[in-house]
Order: sequence, then structure tokens, then C-alpha cells
Amino acid sequence: MSKPLIIQSDNTLLLEVDNPDFENARDSIAQFSELVKSPEHIHTYKVSPLSLWNAAASGLSYQDIINILKHYSRYDIPDIVNTTIKDQMRRYGLLKLVPQDTDIFLVSSDAILLNEICNTKKIQQFIDARIDDNRIKIRKNYRGHIKQALIKIGFPVEDLAGYEDGDPCNITLKDVSLKGQTFRIRDYQQSSVNAFYRGGGPEGGSGIVVLPCGAGKTIVGIAIMNLLSTETLILVTNTIALRQWKEELLDKTYLEADQIGEFSGEKKEIRPITIATYNILTYRKDKNGPFLHFDLFNSKNWGLIIYDEVHLLPAPVFRMTSEIQSKRRLGLTATLIREDGMEADVFSLIGPKKFDMPWKTLEKSNWIAKALCTEVRIDLPDDLRMKYSLAKDREKFRIASENHEKNKIVGTIIEHHGNSNILIIGQYISQLKEIADHFKFPMITGSTSITEREELYRLFKEETIKILVVSKVANFSIDLPDANVAIQISGTFGSRQEEAQRLGRILRPKKGDNKAYFYTIITSNSVEEKFAHNRQLFLTEQGYTYIILNKEMFHEKFK
Repeated sequence: MSKPLIIQSDNTLLLEVDNPDFENARDSIAQFSELVKSPEHIHTYKVSPLSLWNAAASGLSYQDIINILKHYSRYDIPDIVNTTIKDQMRRYGLLKLVPQDTDIFLVSSDAILLNEICNTKKIQQFIDARIDDNRIKIRKNYRGHIKQALIKIGFPVEDLAGYEDGDPCNITLKDVSLKGQTFRIRDYQQSSVNAFYRGGGPEGGSGIVVLPCGAGKTIVGIAIMNLLSTETLILVTNTIALRQWKEELLDKTYLEADQIGEFSGEKKEIRPITIATYNILTYRKDKNGPFLHFDLFNSKNWGLIIYDEVHLLPAPVFRMTSEIQSKRRLGLTATLIREDGMEADVFSLIGPKKFDMPWKTLEKSNWIAKALCTEVRIDLPDDLRMKYSLAKDREKFRIASENHEKNKIVGTIIEHHGNSNILIIGQYISQLKEIADHFKFPMITGSTSITEREELYRLFKEETIKILVVSKVANFSIDLPDANVAIQISGTFGSRQEEAQRLGRILRPKKGDNKAYFYTIITSNSVEEKFAHNRQLFLTEQGYTYIILNKEMFHEKFK
């Protein structure tokens, strides 16, 4: 049998989709590479320095990677690729931050490298003194700054300088939740806790846990809180997510309501466990003014800071995080992809990827629903074709996205799925309003009050409402476990993390056949088609296949 992988000298990997060994090879190389293209027959992966450093941080060795490549490669590994992997894997751990008494030192066995660092202008400001050939004393308050500066010149730092324990707060897990359900940590959740904690040693205590939406990332956070039993600051995307975290903590731990503070636009409570939104942290009265609530980071002696949906972490929070490296830091996400290219900052300031579970692995174990993804391509109607041809690129995307012919497809899908719990998700409010008004469905947007949102979510969970129209607020941190159909009518250009988040809305385990259905409706032969392809990259990497239907094929299938 022919092997599925071809390794090219530019560090790209070509993976043959139709090969019987495709899935095993894909899951293996995904540990140290990133998907960049996914046409029907050959998928292209890129081995980058950051993907290799994350692999090294998760425990993979140079030899492990070479063995994987040899096992699946049709031809010999090019020498330059072998050399690149060896060099980049060697770089992680070449520089270490270690404590001594009350000081922190940057140490390395490579004295020449330390010389280079001492002579790098942008790094000199963080250095206190050169001690000897193998040690540099750094300015203690610049622990994060020097890590950020060094990764930018291609040298990631392994931070072994340790953490402050923070003030104690007893966090005990329940065996039976408030809702009367038996509660236990799943095996893969416990594995992610262990990977983060690393027995309490300096190798653990900071990093990212990557799990699909619906796989219980919040539970992982709570389990780590239980392990550390320390005062904790939890940072979340919005007030709805804040309330969901609070609800989960009260449901599954013996924490009392008065021990959990809400820090948002509505309330400013600081308690042993405080949950704050990113929006309030980055609030300032004017563009050049101070961030008024950054003192929250120092308001208590936190022993743990949790960054929920870390792929959405705002840039100002990175700056603050660089100054609190002595605190344990846990990032939670379904995807490490950032559309702003700041993955290296996540690596250096929050921590490297410590645990990643392939989505399809959890699906096979029935921990998440089996998702069937379909893309429906329709033409622009004649009344929009001329308008589209004369429009500028950004306007072209909107015209294609708001194609009113999509409404008919939405109606057919809803009819086909009968009594299902359906989310209709889109980018443009005017488009969503048109659909909501046409079908008489309730709608949630950013302007919907928190009270009204919570009420509509409650009615949806109780199945009093079966269909909800939702804007970008559905991209993250909404808990609608019974939603089993999502219809995406428009998206944010080519955002891969948005696609992952939207599919994630319907992945919680389902009763019966445990299936979920994800539809994307796009305008064919338009810029929307190109962006749709890009959006799908991350999910393709996770093993999802999109069935592509044109209008005729769709109606044939759904008649």
C-alpha cells in the first residue's frame, strides 16, 4: 500500500485524502503542523516554528516527529526538513527561566546565544546583570516582557521560575450536582488537568487546554480550581458566559453564592472567585485614556487566572498579563487560531499548548455529537448580479452574503428537520432581521438586553422556542445543549475560529442517534465562496468533511 504523505523541502506536507491511512496520518501530523489548504484530494500542512515549539512543550521529541514522518512518508525526508525540525525542537528549552532565592535567571548551556541576547537592544532593558557564561539575571518585573521579546527573535523560553500560591480558597467538587445529576471528571478532562498541573512542579502551572465546544472546558477549569484551592480570577467573553461560569461553579462545587463575584458593566464585585468580562477590563473613557479596571489583576492575591476563549484575548490584556507571570495561568479554547496572528504572544504570555484532543476522537467516544456538515451553493439572482459586478471587494462580500435567495434554502432546511432545535446564525443584522421577520422567529443580537437574552435561551432550552435567529453573539460562550441544527447564512470573511465556534454550538451530546447538522449557505462564484473555503480549514484539520451541494442537488436531496 502506498503511503499517504509527501514531505517537501519548504516544510510543507502533502497528505493524500483517498489513502486508507489518511485519518491516522492526519491525526499524527496535526500534533506538529498546521493545515493551510484542503482541496478535495490533497491537503497541505505547514510545519512552522510555533507548531514545533507547541509540540515540544506538550512532550513530543524531535525523534517522535521524525518517526511519525518516516512511518507515513512515501519518500525520504528531505535533509533540510530534518535539519529544520531538529533545530526548532532544540530551541524550546534551550533558554530557561529559573529561580534562585528571590531572583530570576535566564539560563542556557549556549554561552554564545546568551552573548547575542545581551547584545540585542530590545532585550537589554529587561536584563539586570550577566552573572557568568550561562546565567543572566533578569529584572523580576519583566519576566513576561523578556519571554515575549525572545520568541520574536526565534527563541521560545521554557519558564521554570515558579508561581505564587495565592490566598487559599477551599473549592470542593460535588459528587451530585445541584441539578441532581451524578458528577465526575471525564478521563480526557482529567488528562488535561494533569497535563496543565504537572504534579505542581514548575513545568506546570501555565498553558493552554484545547478541547472542542461541548467537551467541558469549563469543567477542566473547575477541576484545576479544585486542585489548587486558591482565589481565582476568571476572564470571559461576555456577561452571558460570566453567568454560565457562576452557574456551573454553584452547581458542581460547594462554593457559596457570596464567594463568587461578578465584575462586568452591571456589577463590580470582587470576591475570592471573581469572574470578569474582557470588555470591562479593556474599558477606557477615551482612546488614549487609561484602562480603568486593570487594577483588578492586583486587587487580590490570585493563585490562578483563567482565560476563557483565549483565542479572543484582547491585545491590552496581553500587556497586563506580561506583568503577572508569577500567577498560574490557564487558557481554554476550542482552537488556538487567532485571526490577528498573535499566537506567539499566547504561547509566551499565557503558556504553550499543554493538551489537545482531536474532535473526531471525542466524537467516536460519544462525548460530542456526530456532526454532518453541508455547504449549499446558490446563484445570485439577476437583480443583484449587475450590482455585484460593479461593487468594490468589501461590498461584493456583503452583497453575496445577503443574497435573499438564501431565505428559501433556510425554509427548506427547517421543513426538512421538522421538530429539531435550530439556530440560524449570521453576520449582518439586516439579513437576520429579514429572516426573523419573514419566519416570525425570535432574534438575539448584540443590542438584545442580557435579561431578554437569558429569557430566550431559557425558553429554547425548555423547547418552548424551537428556532432562534442569532448574530455573532452565538460565536462563543452560549450553552444551548439541545440545539442540533445550525444554519449559517453569513460569516466574518474567512474566520476559521468563527466556523469552529459556530459548529461548536451544536456539538453537545444528543439523545438518540447523537447527530447534529451544520449547514452553510453561500453564493457560488463569488468572494463568499473563497472565504467559505478558508473558514472550513480548521474543521477539515479536525476530520470534518463538507458535502457540497448546488441548488439543484440540494432540492433533489431535500424534496
